[in-house]
Formats: sequence, C-alpha cells, structure tokens
Amino acid sequence: MQLIGMLDSPYVRRVAISLQLLDLRFEHRSISVLSTFAQFQQINPVVKAPSLVCDDGEVLMDSTLILEYAEALATPRRSLMPIDISAFQHALRVIGLALAACEKSVQIIYERNHRPVEKQHEPWVSRVTGQLQAAYDALEAELDRKPLAINSKTISQAGISTAVAWHFTQMALPEVISAASYPNLCALSSRAELLPEFKAAPHGSGTYPHIG
Repeated sequence: MQLIGMLDSPYVRRVAISLQLLDLRFEHRSISVLSTFAQFQQINPVVKAPSLVCDDGEVLMDSTLILEYAEALATPRRSLMPIDISAFQHALRVIGLALAACEKSVQIIYERNHRPVEKQHEPWVSRVTGQLQAAYDALEAELDRKPLAINSKTISQAGISTAVAWHFTQMALPEVISAASYPNLCALSSRAELLPEFKAAPHGSGTYPHIG
C-alpha cells in the first residue's frame, strides 16, 4: 500500500500513525496537494489527501474511510476501536470532536494563507474560531471525565485523533487556541508525541521511513 500526502496534514498523519499501530506495512509518499498538484493528480485526479493506493492499485480517499479499510485488514489481530458498544459510542464522540477541530483549524489556515487579504471575511473567521474553541472545550472536558490511554499497546483511535488534532492546531494556530487553557490536551499530546509511532511520522514535510 502507498499512503499519499504530507504529514503536516492531520488527516494524513492520523492514518500513518494508525497503520503502524495496526501492524500494516505501507510506503509513504510525501506529495503536496498544493506545490505538487500535478503529481498528486496523476495518482488521484480528485487530489485529496490522504489517498491510499491499495495493493491492487485501487485508490481510496478520506482518512476515516481509509481507516475503516485498515481496520478490516487488521481484524481480528488488532483494532483501534473498542468492541463494547458504550465504549465504541464514546470513541466516536471523541473522534468526531477531534475531526471537527481539524476541519475548523484548516478552514482558518486557508482563510488566512490562501485568500487575498481584501477578500477575507472576519465574521466567518470569528464563527469558525468559535467552533474550534468549542471542539477543544468539549475534548478537554471529555479527557477530564474519562482520560484516554496513551501507549503503543492500548492507545485507541480516539487517542490518536485527539493527539494529532491538538498537535496540528498548536503547530499552526498557537495564538488562536491557548495551550494554557487546555492542560489535559497538552498532557495527552506530550505523551503521544513520545510514542515511536508518532515519532516515525512527525508533523511536517518529512516522509515515514518505509522499511523493506
């Protein structure tokens, strides 16, 4: 399998980390949807990161759908989702909040960096910023109520997605979301970034080291 996309995307990064934790071998190609659009287009005409080129050549996209496929490949050996329905429901709640935080962070970044200043719409930015803060407020409360396990043996998709989302926002928008207001998220992220699977796929323009 080939994972296409850059690790400065939280969506690409959550897939790269999850594939490792599911013990699924893959090659990572760090191709940008912006600076290398034409190259990405040759792989997936939709140019959506992440894209996953399966062993038979079929291309999947959208991190959540890719991870559904990865879970199916890994079952029954390994899963990052709980079996108990109550725990499963809670995991979906946390993952949804983390993905909302990613989405709102990306919207703010695109508004700031890819739209001419004279066309930026401050009411829209304010609304999206409020949504981003609400997502992290809810995640902080969830961690206070029910902490997530953070180690390579027991980390769940909820833990992966939350840690990746928080690190992404802090790398890109530290002035928008104050770390001091979210001690639980800071602690979770700090522990997660020490895990070998996170270290192997660090936020940025690098490439996960394919072995063999």
